[in-house]
Amino acid sequence: QVQLVESGGGLVQAGGSLRLSCAASGRTFSTYVTAWFRQAPGNEREFVGNIDRFGRTTYYADSVKGRFTISRDNTKNTVYLQMNSLKPEDTAVYYCAVRTRFATATMWPRDSDYDYWGQGTQVTVSS
Repeated sequence: QVQLVESGGGLVQAGGSLRLSCAASGRTFSTYVTAWFRQAPGNEREFVGNIDRFGRTTYYADSVKGRFTISRDNTKNTVYLQMNSLKPEDTAVYYCAVRTRFATATMWPRDSDYDYWGQGTQVTVSS
């Protein structure tokens, strides 16, 4: 069982920055691929990006590439999502998720690729 708790969401003006954190329970967190997803009202949940278990390789959706950065600190069992140059269309609930099954260092963009999810944190970007 893995428990994930996101934090760091809030209200920010367009062009601003936020850093989200995803704190995980469990001693084996460093073995898991971890991802960020988001869901805006009325939309399906969409992939933002994922990071391999070592923190060496990251993959991003085209909509956030160049603006968002995923990193991890396995000593703290935490994954981060640094969001820069935020746009109103980035407004959504942001979720982190982990894949506990075997995973190569590649993009895992589907909901079904992941086994545990956090409760989400709201990010609102005003224009």
